[in-house]
Amino acid sequence: VQLQASGGGLVQAGGSLRLSCAASGSIVSIAAMNWYRQAPGKQRELVASITSRGIVDYVESVKGRFTISRDNARKTVYLEMNSLRPEDTAVYYCNAAGTRGRDWFGSRDYWGQGTLVTVSS
Repeated sequence: VQLQASGGGLVQAGGSLRLSCAASGSIVSIAAMNWYRQAPGKQRELVASITSRGIVDYVESVKGRFTISRDNARKTVYLEMNSLRPEDTAVYYCNAAGTRGRDWFGSRDYWGQGTLVTVSS
């Protein structure tokens, strides 16, 4: 299983970016797809989460600005980020939690490689 994230870049404060993360491999289902971020010198934090049924949740600091969505058929999760702030600067990681596959028993978690988002003031 691989997760390929894309869409990061440099943007001015107030701008927008859209991150994408596509999962590939012998996947049957993914319970939750998540976006985490890690800023320099800080711990990785969960930013947004979406279940297979579309239930979403956000960390307080991004509510009203970020929107997470997923395409189950394409095994892809998106993060629409608006009104970006310098404090949103971080490496963003996608995570597939509770992944069930054709080739293994039980569920596993997988991580993408991270994509850098830089917001200038």
